[in-house]
Amino acid sequence: MKSIMGLMQHRLARVFCVSLAAVVAIIISQGWATNGVADRTADGAESFDDYLVKVRSAAIGNGIASETVDAAFRGLTRDERVIGYDRKQPEFVQTFDEYLTARVTNFRKQEGRKLFKLHQPLLDEVAGLYGVDPEYIVAFWGLETSFGRYQGKYSIIRSLATLGHDQRRAAFFTAELLKALQILDEQHVAPEAFVGAWAGAMGQSQFMPSSFLRFAVDHDGDGRKDIWSNKADVFASIANYLNKAGWKRGAGWGGPASFNTLDFVSLKPLNIDPSCRALKHHSRKMSISNWKDLGVVPGVQLVDQPYALVSPEAGANSGYLVGGNYRAILNYNCANKYAVSVGLMSEAIATPD
Repeated sequence: MKSIMGLMQHRLARVFCVSLAAVVAIIISQGWATNGVADRTADGAESFDDYLVKVRSAAIGNGIASETVDAAFRGLTRDERVIGYDRKQPEFVQTFDEYLTARVTNFRKQEGRKLFKLHQPLLDEVAGLYGVDPEYIVAFWGLETSFGRYQGKYSIIRSLATLGHDQRRAAFFTAELLKALQILDEQHVAPEAFVGAWAGAMGQSQFMPSSFLRFAVDHDGDGRKDIWSNKADVFASIANYLNKAGWKRGAGWGGPASFNTLDFVSLKPLNIDPSCRALKHHSRKMSISNWKDLGVVPGVQLVDQPYALVSPEAGANSGYLVGGNYRAILNYNCANKYAVSVGLMSEAIATPD
């Protein structure tokens, strides 16, 4: 019965995703999702209140109860803080060393090892079910919310509405706002508890609303997909996400490499996947032996498979060869610094003290 219900929920989610895509397409075609910032221009740019009116109409048109939308939007104002954060994300403004030093800390590595041992039976169960490496589940958990300690206190609805009204990624965040309203309408979480990070990520796994609807799992069968307080659901949801991203257990992610001089531009691929901005900074994939012929020496033993080199920072004589499950990590957060931090964190967790 549980599997049948799960299949039905999956199909319903797919139908809703399709209808949301249609709504967003209409929104963009009408111009209101990419208009100027509210109340900051005098040329007729759409106000924040007008934006909410149109989102309300789209949500109700997709079957969300008007009471749910009205309660969520009552008294809602833009949160200018999130616009500032959006322009200064650490993946964009920090060097690799600065980012990794701040993220892959000794505390996180030690705490990760401790919690990995503490939850080993559950992690092994989940990892076996979804075909992933258990230390990576803990690495994502640790890097996203410091093992559930810091899930964020920003209103999910307010943050997404603010970013949806902003110009930079209006269509994306408007779609996420509509899905957030669906989550409230389905009563997965109480409105007062619907908080998270400034960009709308939520729970211990920091799923965006669309990821929640597609990948969140009720692992313990209590009828709720609780990524806020239920570790079984948190671990299974992360594992399910990685499984659907094409994870291959034991394939690794890559590792550091050193070189003297390298013409990176000549190594760029002919075609770049436009779905992830991080891939613009990758070379074409080659075998380890090919990299060694070019003077690129791996710093660790790597699985025998093709690897790309992440574009080195100016003047650097070291970088990262990436392959295996690295692309699946980028699915979670499409930033090279983030993906490398997950890889390094997982290795630290799996290494005994």
